[in-house]
Amino acid sequence: MSSQSPQPASPPRALRWAVAGSALVMIACAGLFYYASQIAAAKRQTNHNEIAVTIHAHSCEPNALTVPAGRASFRIINRSDRAVEWEILDGVLVVEERENIAPGLSQVINARLLPGDYAITCGLLSNPRGTLHVTPTAESDAQALAKPSMVAFIGPLSEFRVYLSGQGSTLIKAVTALDQAIAVGDLNLAQTLYVPAREAYQRLAPASQRLAELDNAINARADYFEKREQDPAFIGFHRIEYALFQQRSLDGLAPVAQRLLTDVTALKQQLLAQSLPPEQLVSILVRNLNSLADVRATSGEEERYSHIDLNGFAANLDVTRKVVDLMRPLLSKSAAGVLPGIDTALAAFDAELNGLKVDNHYSTYDSVTADQRKLIANKAKALAVALDGIDPALGLSGLQ
Repeated sequence: MSSQSPQPASPPRALRWAVAGSALVMIACAGLFYYASQIAAAKRQTNHNEIAVTIHAHSCEPNALTVPAGRASFRIINRSDRAVEWEILDGVLVVEERENIAPGLSQVINARLLPGDYAITCGLLSNPRGTLHVTPTAESDAQALAKPSMVAFIGPLSEFRVYLSGQGSTLIKAVTALDQAIAVGDLNLAQTLYVPAREAYQRLAPASQRLAELDNAINARADYFEKREQDPAFIGFHRIEYALFQQRSLDGLAPVAQRLLTDVTALKQQLLAQSLPPEQLVSILVRNLNSLADVRATSGEEERYSHIDLNGFAANLDVTRKVVDLMRPLLSKSAAGVLPGIDTALAAFDAELNGLKVDNHYSTYDSVTADQRKLIANKAKALAVALDGIDPALGLSGLQ
């Protein structure tokens, strides 16, 4: 009789499933690793062209740069002990900036630069400035020749100038009232009048932030001075805010208020004296909204003593809506497709802010939760993205 060799027992079903599952996990991990490596490679390629600038306590390294015209990316690395800003200046005008870069961290500034010589700021306002030389390229020369007709933009630019004049007068009137309350020693009245004065400034902020020296005198936060709140150079709105809401004292504040009145009067004059190219009419709004989304909405650092940040956000929205309305006839004729997205983003941001009103007044920002702040930032960023489609639609994107 022949005997059959015993057959090996089949592995249990659970074991077979385990082996198959392990194989699937290995395949998935391999796929994820490949995807991650591709993302990392893309980031390395993107970052390959970044120009690194390191901010130290009292200097930047390097402090003299040369780049070709066109799009340039700068990675600003903060090696100082406080939050700092870095700006590119064309004379008195801010071309691009990044605010509130935290110690030990870095941020990227993307700028589209025309040929010429620029200055760069470096952290503290007292730090020496650097230089940025932008050389012409064949592309920049061709773009200069292909510049679209400016005739269509005369109307919106003229109307925006009228807006700046009116809002400048409103700001001067509001600061005058604030100055008078401080002069007579009425703390409660001064606290009340600070709010409309600050709102009036924020309706001008996208344009006034182009004027580096004057805007620093009016609006610089304490972080940008060597001795912070105790620094003699710390003046302007936030010095007054600190006295009114943190110290709750008017001692020594009268000269600061008088200086602010002088500066906001000069601000109106300079805003009307400076020409605003059509390609910057929308870009100044985008820059302001990105700052709101990336820094101001999440940190609440803009009005750190009074906590009236929401009032400022609403004022920023007012000027944004004004510019969109000025551009609307031109957009309806030449780029109607971008308007629905812009109007949706405007309405969403407005609704988000209105949802934080109590008895028809905005809540103080210290009562706004982290999740609510994130929603505000998201709405501001979405509006900035929608507005960013205007210039390409009108043939202006290559001019910035």
